[in-house]
Amino acid sequence: MSRPLPLAVAQLPPRPAGAPLSGFAAEARRLLGRFPATGMAVFPETHLCGVDTDLADGGEAEMRELLWEAAEPLDGPRTRALAELAGDLGIWLLPGTVCERGPRDELFNTALAFSPEGRLVASYRKIFPWRPYEPYDPGDRFVVFDVPGTGRFGFSVCYDAWFPEVARHLAWMGAEVIVNPVMTTTADREQEVVLARATAIANQVYVVSVNTAGPAGTGRSLVVDPEGRVRVEAPSEGATVLTDVIDLDDVSRVRTYGTAGLNRVWAQFSDADAPLELPLYEGRMDPRRWHPAGSPPEPYPPEPSASRPPTPAPSPPEPTSPPEPPSPYPGARP
Repeated sequence: MSRPLPLAVAQLPPRPAGAPLSGFAAEARRLLGRFPATGMAVFPETHLCGVDTDLADGGEAEMRELLWEAAEPLDGPRTRALAELAGDLGIWLLPGTVCERGPRDELFNTALAFSPEGRLVASYRKIFPWRPYEPYDPGDRFVVFDVPGTGRFGFSVCYDAWFPEVARHLAWMGAEVIVNPVMTTTADREQEVVLARATAIANQVYVVSVNTAGPAGTGRSLVVDPEGRVRVEAPSEGATVLTDVIDLDDVSRVRTYGTAGLNRVWAQFSDADAPLELPLYEGRMDPRRWHPAGSPPEPYPPEPSASRPPTPAPSPPEPTSPPEPPSPYPGARP
């Protein structure tokens, strides 16, 4: 079985905050005109909310004020216009992140996903703002969403990639692809490229890391497969669109047979293993909960028929539905 998805990964400069959305619509239409087979178009972090940081001489408070001016509620006109655009284009549209005004005057950095039917299907508030440099309020939950007939996707945003707990939970919630919109303008993009590959290897998922182009960003966007191979990568900070066709059945293959035919991290535990206490989290790693959402990986090689049947995995979590899931985040399971 094959589950292909044609991607267009748009490493482009940010659009000025407050600019008419018609400019982005034209940008998206040009992309689709160049690459008409595109099934999902992915843009960088804050692509629609570019702010001149040189204007924020007063530090974090002034930066927050500039970003607040670019922010809208999740049910505001920008979201409605983006939904309409996705429907007009007939593709999965991931326009990067936007500045979101929360219900209690929070300022969130929020990733959005729109379906080809013109519906907002997922919104994710960045959990780990890049402190002390970003004035955003942190989100409080992990978010996955389903692309019917293809598979499950999860969001992380930029600095989230430095915290392995995010990717691990997304994979456990069933994500087969982690989309990581980025706006890295600093010298640590080299390390982020390493993290993208490490995240893919450790969780046996695809990683799509799309950074902003120069002159603001440092580029080097890339797509990594579930074994950590770089499928396509921008060589520099120049504006470009990466194209690829990923097959989400590769995730099933790697989890069944192992990375390099060897390592099956999601089949690590047996029924006889005791839970491992995790003092840092005041929690534990429970072998009975280790399987990603969906059926546990089939044994390979097959177990003898006389072996004890495995303990059923807990019910998989449902994808998070926008716009306002319950708070605070109670855990990955409902």
